[in-house]
Amino acid sequence: MVRTVTPDYWDEACRHLAKRDRVMRKLIPQCGEGQLQSRGDAFTTLARSIVGQQISVKAAQAVWDRFVALMDGAPTRVLPAAVAQIEAAVMRSAGLSARKVEYLLDLAQHFESGKVHVRQWQQMDDEAIIEELVAIRGIGRWTAEMFLIFHLMRPNVLPLDDVGLIKGISLNYFSGEPVSRAEAREVGDAWAPFRSVATWYIWRSLDPLPVAY
Repeated sequence: MVRTVTPDYWDEACRHLAKRDRVMRKLIPQCGEGQLQSRGDAFTTLARSIVGQQISVKAAQAVWDRFVALMDGAPTRVLPAAVAQIEAAVMRSAGLSARKVEYLLDLAQHFESGKVHVRQWQQMDDEAIIEELVAIRGIGRWTAEMFLIFHLMRPNVLPLDDVGLIKGISLNYFSGEPVSRAEAREVGDAWAPFRSVATWYIWRSLDPLPVAY
């Protein structure tokens, strides 16, 4: 059983967005009771994001299941030390590419050596955390922003590299016309200080199933 955590700012954010933005005023009631949920721990979340890169959700789950079977413990929590001890060839046998094996070992090394300041993240600002995460091989800005939204549940992240966000802004604010990054930023800036929440509702406008990472 995976324990899930929901943000304490959600209701306040919904009231704020509905008051300030005509699209949010319409979308929020349409989406029912759902909200962001955080699952698992930091290392497992990032490891799963690496395993899932450039493959389907179904394929990613199959590879992940084989990967965690190489270690003792629950599939909902993988320890950096356990990953660091697996030989690369063994990891490849689970269906991981050579590059993803390198990424996972680098991720484990960053956590084991203390190069990422997990215990300080709650006190660090978003950009400082992104800077730490993108220093890890295989983690780019988009993955770091998804981590901020879905794991740390930061309220004010605007992931402009996200295709779904740009598409949703186009459909909901520009009648389907193509949207530039600058135009998307302008729309998103009006959502502050709850840009993560508005982004979540934009995603829901495209797909009624809640987004989760």
